[in-house]
Amino acid sequence: MFTPTQIRAYYDRNTSAFVALGQGGNVGAIHRAVWGPGVTSHEGAFRYVEDRIADRIRRVTPAVASPHVVDLGCGVGASLCYLAEQVPSITGTGITLSPVQAKYGRDRIDHAGLSGRLTCLEGDYNNLPEGIPPADLAYAIESFVHGPDPQRFFEQCRKLIRPGGVLVVCDDFRRPTNDPRAAAAIERFKRGWHVNSLLDANQLQTLARGAGFAHDSTTDLSRYLELGRPRDRAISVFAAAAGWLPVMWSKFGPLLGGSALQNCLKHGWIGYDLVVFRRL
Repeated sequence: MFTPTQIRAYYDRNTSAFVALGQGGNVGAIHRAVWGPGVTSHEGAFRYVEDRIADRIRRVTPAVASPHVVDLGCGVGASLCYLAEQVPSITGTGITLSPVQAKYGRDRIDHAGLSGRLTCLEGDYNNLPEGIPPADLAYAIESFVHGPDPQRFFEQCRKLIRPGGVLVVCDDFRRPTNDPRAAAAIERFKRGWHVNSLLDANQLQTLARGAGFAHDSTTDLSRYLELGRPRDRAISVFAAAAGWLPVMWSKFGPLLGGSALQNCLKHGWIGYDLVVFRRL
């Protein structure tokens, strides 16, 4: 189990590299590209999940003049800024454990001229800072798996999101498998990416229901991910050759974990889902 302090250190240490070297760095995205229906460019692929969230926000807009949107694990604030540009009526709050990411986020918000509508806070979504206004929609893109207590995540979301509001979680989830190779690959992924809460669909929905959320929909985006790129193949060779060395995990943990995740996705041991809940 990784503590919040360890997760914070992981992102403090790696965020600059994620932004500088990742494919999504030009748009500030440190989540994965999704080549869903209608996507024709890398920028569109990195915005695909955010565009689905924007669609959900627009459904809220007729009933709420200025919806408040909360990003639970906001990274460098790129998703929140993009949503504010796509839906000009919203206000938004981003929350990240990492002070490095919070600084990136505040700078991005200021540079975009959105400081009057958006704010980026250093904090823990399992122990939400005081004073955040009620949310009409909250979302977590590739941040849910890091949390050490998914039950508390939903409990905090219940306090945050108004009745009738929406919660969107986009992340990795276990798939049923009897393949004996799966366990080792999943553990390598969890170790490299500091993953705590890798649930299956039933576990996720049970926890959500217990906290007062109704399941609205689940969309499997796994088939739209980029797998087996030349870069990925090169990392896979490196991981196979040197991934057993402890020193490699301290230096190249994210790469080794990412290689293991690619393997899990390729074999269907893990899937990448966009899940929507409604607060009762």
